Amino acid sequence: MKKTLTVLALLAVCGLVQAQVRVVGDVAVEQMVAKHVELNNKSKTIPGYRVQIASFSGTSSKANAFDLRDRFSADFPEVQVYIVFDEPNFKVKVGDFRTRLEAYAFLQKIKEFYKGYVTKDNISPDPPQQLEFAPDDEMSGDE
Repeated sequence: MKKTLTVLALLAVCGLVQAQVRVVGDVAVEQMVAKHVELNNKSKTIPGYRVQIASFSGTSSKANAFDLRDRFSADFPEVQVYIVFDEPNFKVKVGDFRTRLEAYAFLQKIKEFYKGYVTKDNISPDPPQQLEFAPDDEMSGDE
């Protein structure tokens, strides 16, 4: 009985006591976290796939990459082309594909004209589609 009363008294006291935690940290850490959050909010890319169609190095690598970009854009104007400088190479990547399967299907479509392979990359997602709503029954004139 004494043990039960002791336990009940302890539980009552614990219930009344409110714990407070105070975190003391360096202001620089808080600033770095805030900067990290800001940069992530500015980033408009998501993980996805692209097809790399060329990688050039050497003295005329930049010119070759831009020539290939122009030629590819003329052949496939609906597909976005990216030139990435990954020292010492200029890489030409195409497309913004959410899945490896989509990227591979596109590679099969262009493989007759351009050699390449699928690579993971951060892609620019499509903007959200605007939905068109049907007019209300009252406004449609159907009565």
